[in-house]
Amino acid sequence: MSNTKPFTKTTELNSDHDHLEKKSVGELLAIINQEDQTVAQAVKKVLPQVQDLTEAVIASFNRGGRLFYIGAGTSGRLGIVDASECPPTFGVPQDMVIGIIAGGDGAIRKAVEFAEDNTEQGWMDLSAFNINSNDIVVGIAASGTTPYVIGALKKCQENKITTGCITCNMDSPLADVSDHAIEVVVGPEVITGSSRMKAGTAQKLILNMISTTAMIQMGYVEGNRMVDMQLSNDKLVERGIKMIMETKAVSSKRAKTYLKNHGSVRKAILKITEDDKKN
Repeated sequence: MSNTKPFTKTTELNSDHDHLEKKSVGELLAIINQEDQTVAQAVKKVLPQVQDLTEAVIASFNRGGRLFYIGAGTSGRLGIVDASECPPTFGVPQDMVIGIIAGGDGAIRKAVEFAEDNTEQGWMDLSAFNINSNDIVVGIAASGTTPYVIGALKKCQENKITTGCITCNMDSPLADVSDHAIEVVVGPEVITGSSRMKAGTAQKLILNMISTTAMIQMGYVEGNRMVDMQLSNDKLVERGIKMIMETKAVSSKRAKTYLKNHGSVRKAILKITEDDKKN
């Protein structure tokens, strides 16, 4: 496949719905909901691709590497959201999953004009983290044509760094520079070209699948519980106490004491098990 090969940007096709400004609130909500229901089915069709990329992520973790998400606009923000939620959910180091957005952290809240058009900056941003061949880089771009992301992945391949992508068009230039491409086609948006909608939802679903499955496989979940989660607020502390109570059949008081003393659900459960064996 060649980077110059023409392809159809389904993300830019005209909406199947017109005269939106003339419709009622109820009608608009029904239309959006109707279109959203197609997203999960589109994701289902690419599960083999998602599995392929997820297994590559796990392989990277197993060799001591990190997972990088890189994107612009909505796609970049989605990657940052997924990356930022891994440490509190799974108790992993802050630098195990890293999200990078064109235009820097300021672009998380406010669009930075033309940041996505720079073909060199993506690699420069990755290089700031001393990226190496143990790592894996996943480019996220609904269109599959974002220069910032394509340039970054191209340089990664030149440096023997594994690449993947999540895009919503088939046969895109981004897939050309991806070792593990996920191409989830959701079709035209309700508002023509507004890929923050169905395309963004599809990307979010896939990111959830990749990081969650990888973390489970790496041992950060026991049963169905987040035993390594960070106890960063009262709600999570209460959840941790409940987990310990249910797992070890102990009182709330004992669970709370062990959680306070040992700082994590996993450590508290292990210590209760050890102490019970002594008695």
